[in-house]
Amino acid sequence: MVETRELRYFVAVAEEAHVSRAAERLGMAQPPLSRAIAQLERRLGADLFVRTPRGVTLTSAGETLLREGRVALAAVEAAERRTRRTVAAAGRASVVLTAKAGASSELMAKLLDAYAAEPDAVDVEVLLSPPGHQAPMLRDGRADVAILHRPFDDTSGFDVDPLLVEDQVLILPGGHPASRRSSMTLAEATSIPDLPLPRWPNLDGSYPDGPGPELRDLTQVLQLVRLGRAAMVLPESAQANLRDGLVVLPIADAPRVTTVIAWPPHSTSTGVAGLVRTAGRL
Repeated sequence: MVETRELRYFVAVAEEAHVSRAAERLGMAQPPLSRAIAQLERRLGADLFVRTPRGVTLTSAGETLLREGRVALAAVEAAERRTRRTVAAAGRASVVLTAKAGASSELMAKLLDAYAAEPDAVDVEVLLSPPGHQAPMLRDGRADVAILHRPFDDTSGFDVDPLLVEDQVLILPGGHPASRRSSMTLAEATSIPDLPLPRWPNLDGSYPDGPGPELRDLTQVLQLVRLGRAAMVLPESAQANLRDGLVVLPIADAPRVTTVIAWPPHSTSTGVAGLVRTAGRL
């Protein structure tokens, strides 16, 4: 059996492409790391690396182990986090639900109200975060279940149930010349010179390059749109939360958005199962 420690060693070497750098990253000497990798190769009966004077490169077997090993390590880390949360809650059952701040508000309100009425309902903690953060939180154990939006969120490796399929629309400030249009293409919606689209933070907190404002939640975006400083592309259900001063235009060729509830396939949480059943009924 491959040990978790060996997987961590292997992933470090694969990511650094150099045994010495990997040893430094792991805080250990190079010889025992080299021996551990050689032992792992003997155990698997395959070469994982091609050794060169400049470092190492992955073989096809190594590429497979890197892909699967990352998934396995993420599952171990998620199990550790969820166990610590259970201990911190003194054994009281609970579920952590993550979603984008300001998105799917009406849907989540209906879901949480309906689930709370179930006789076996447990406490649900809601974690709201910027776009793109929900799937990683579900993978690493910070959350037990997530509201995700395809095609923007990566749902690979999760069990999912679709909840809603809808078109996308462009949110504009009232009075802007573009607001008099009846519709736009996606290319037109994303290239209005004085109404740039916002930039959302990457997982490391940095922002991608671009002219749009750096923002973290939908409330900030809508305020800037109302002030005539930005535009925003959103699923059409977001119209329910808009106030006066904004105009909504259909985007003719934008891909449809599918909102799903997602959870890890190995989950044994009765709270997650109950929340998913309730979502299915809604």
